[in-house]
Amino acid sequence: MNTKRRVAVAIGALVAPVLAVSLPAASASAHGWVTLPTSRQEQCAEGVVDCGQIKYEPQSVEGPKGLQSCSGGHAEYAELDDDSKGWKVTTVGSSATFTWHNTARHATANWQYFIGGQKIAEFDGHSQQPPADVSQQVNFGSYTGKQKVLAVWNIADTGNAFYSCVDVNIGGTPGGGDPGNPGGGDTCTAPAWDAAHVYNGGDSVSYGGHTWRAKWWVTGDKPGTTGQWGVWEDLGACPA
Repeated sequence: MNTKRRVAVAIGALVAPVLAVSLPAASASAHGWVTLPTSRQEQCAEGVVDCGQIKYEPQSVEGPKGLQSCSGGHAEYAELDDDSKGWKVTTVGSSATFTWHNTARHATANWQYFIGGQKIAEFDGHSQQPPADVSQQVNFGSYTGKQKVLAVWNIADTGNAFYSCVDVNIGGTPGGGDPGNPGGGDTCTAPAWDAAHVYNGGDSVSYGGHTWRAKWWVTGDKPGTTGQWGVWEDLGACPA
């Protein structure tokens, strides 16, 4: 019996490394993307625009730092680079609040925002782990009209970044007309959203230049981060 037991142990020791090599390595299931104003991959996830694989994983547009690509260089997400796809354009004023929803909170070097390859804003991450939702007020400077904003989340401890494109109409009308009033989208009549306030179904708030209506009781959930089936209904950009 002792001899048989020793043989079994020896065989087990030989097989174990083979099994360890054969098993697939665990991969991160999620990372982060811009939810407000509604980014291209958020529109895919919500079914606003007909998309392919990206609709299942809007958080996964990860690529090497320094790209100017909505798809992060992923061939399977190439439709994010297609400007003719009919993306929803969000009317904003001279600035807008951009919110990242992070489902894997990587230590952050910084967040950067670009229009036409020109950097318009940067926020230091101090190599710290961010909260699940990060909001930043981005000033568009002299840019007006319809623009594509590339939002970049640069990770501190890797050579990669996450990419998210947002189509905006700076200083335009809610219907997407020509630029006019530079305050367009900023004049909200509903009270500003308060994270500590308790809202009941039917209550309206303003956040990020949009008016939102609660579908049911809620507190703490930020408008624009709960998705199509979440508690907040986007009633559109505030009138100019």
